[in-house]
Amino acid sequence: MAKCFAMTMKPGSLLNILLLLLTAISAVAQPAPQQVTVPPTGFAGLDQYRASRIAVYTDDYGQLARYRDANAAMKPPAAGDNRVVFFGDSITDGWPIAESFAGKPYVNRGIGGQTTSQMLVRFQQDVVNLQPKVVMILAGTNDIAGNSGPISNANIEANFASLADIAHAHGIRVVFSSILPVHNYTPKSQDFYAQRPMARILALNEWLKGYCAGNGAVYLDYISAVVDDKGLLRRDLADDGLHPNKAGYAIMAPLAEQAIQKALNSD
Repeated sequence: MAKCFAMTMKPGSLLNILLLLLTAISAVAQPAPQQVTVPPTGFAGLDQYRASRIAVYTDDYGQLARYRDANAAMKPPAAGDNRVVFFGDSITDGWPIAESFAGKPYVNRGIGGQTTSQMLVRFQQDVVNLQPKVVMILAGTNDIAGNSGPISNANIEANFASLADIAHAHGIRVVFSSILPVHNYTPKSQDFYAQRPMARILALNEWLKGYCAGNGAVYLDYISAVVDDKGLLRRDLADDGLHPNKAGYAIMAPLAEQAIQKALNSD
């Protein structure tokens, strides 16, 4: 009877049955999706932040989508324009560049929370393609905190060097800003301060200073202008201990302008 039944079935029906069987077998063979867990850092706020960024780290690590449309709409710099790109993390992202440098062809390409590893991914799109004369790089604090995972000073330094190499290859002059200090004078500053040991900040700044001296870049020393007598960021310049407020940016702006002019006038 089975033989008779098989012979009377249409070829299309047999094919459909086979496809259904193969689909069912494939579904059974697939392992159950695993839950992604983020290793704890010892800081509840940082753990929550990293957990909230899983989609970013897996789908758009460099966050190229953030400025893609704005970049596409931007015209090439006019002849004689000294376009400058401010490139960095939340300290740059939150800086009202148009207000601090009124009338200047300066462009903000900061993204809050980013590390130098992420910045490398978007450097071509968000800096090189905009054809600036100068790039102002202020980064590293989130690397120290471990926002996208633990990273050694040596690897942070390698990322800095790679950013500079790419810029120099395209005729873009580089200003490396010192990593800003942090304070612990307010309740919301405690975690930021604990995540960013001052010893690491100072060591990386010392490296940046030496790198700039030997590689044709400009070193912008913010620290000397913003620290207090304890060597921490002045309480009046950042409410949360990390991100400059209006008074903080007011101190930083003229120092940045001086560094830009120095870079433009360098050979």
